[in-house]
Amino acid sequence: MAEVLVLVDHVDGAVRKPTLELLTLARRIGDPVAVALGAGAEATASVLGEHGAVKVLTADAPEFTDYLVVPKVDALQAAFDAVGPAAVLVVSSAEGKEIAARLALRVGSGIITDATDLEAGEQGPVATQAAFAASYTTKSRVSKGVPVITVKPNSAPVEPATAAGTVEALSVSFGATATGTKITARTPRESTGRPELTEAAIVVSGGRGVNGAENFPLIEALADSLGAAVGASRAAVDAGWYPHTSQVGQTGKSVSPQLYIASGISGAIQHRAGMQTSKTIVAINKDAEAPIFDLVDYGVVGDLFTVVPQLTEEITTRKG
Repeated sequence: MAEVLVLVDHVDGAVRKPTLELLTLARRIGDPVAVALGAGAEATASVLGEHGAVKVLTADAPEFTDYLVVPKVDALQAAFDAVGPAAVLVVSSAEGKEIAARLALRVGSGIITDATDLEAGEQGPVATQAAFAASYTTKSRVSKGVPVITVKPNSAPVEPATAAGTVEALSVSFGATATGTKITARTPRESTGRPELTEAAIVVSGGRGVNGAENFPLIEALADSLGAAVGASRAAVDAGWYPHTSQVGQTGKSVSPQLYIASGISGAIQHRAGMQTSKTIVAINKDAEAPIFDLVDYGVVGDLFTVVPQLTEEITTRKG
């Protein structure tokens, strides 16, 4: 069976959930070969093997930590040349998409970004995507070279499947451009204790209707009762009510959780583009004519200042 490269997203050996989802998808089209780079790369082997990786290629070097993107592209290209894969899968993050694009250019292949599903086809992997702000669903495949595909988090279940997970060292030669952009400082992000926005299974977002930063604790309380991440519309972010890192939308982050709750969000196309692929969408808005209601699975016409606390209380009571 053909081998499929999967670039591992990990932090010091702790594999992040989207990578395990990629392994589920990779098994549909071939035998997954994971590529783990940087500090803790070898420590990923156990988890990757438990989720279907037949082989784990590892490499560690200061370049992966000290410089941006290009060293990882060099390493992924080295894995590509060594394996001769049928496809390359990468998590659809900002960094992931840049790595995938650079690799596709180097190896002369087509690229598909932000896929939400993947299946085997007679002429190669077929990817499902959302197009035109998720107004349409498309199926496409790469017609030239080896497909390089980035996949949105929460697009597939995490399905354990024991495989060999054999660890092999990957030999990497860094090109002249690998050290072109150096990281000079890092500031640790303050932890909220909540899931990462783009990876969360549940997201609760607030918009203009929240009417001020002082009211966002209502949104946070609902999110915490559900074990969810907190998002915000562009209007709320532009008003300074919530950090830009939590913005969901075309100019913010794209999310695809199992459940998305929009509170006080009208449903402008800018916001819809970032969350319309969510599996189940619930809206709370006092304007019955708000565009968001054209999109949702469930809608609550009501004042969020009444509905959200009641919902939070009900969830807390049921959990208790």
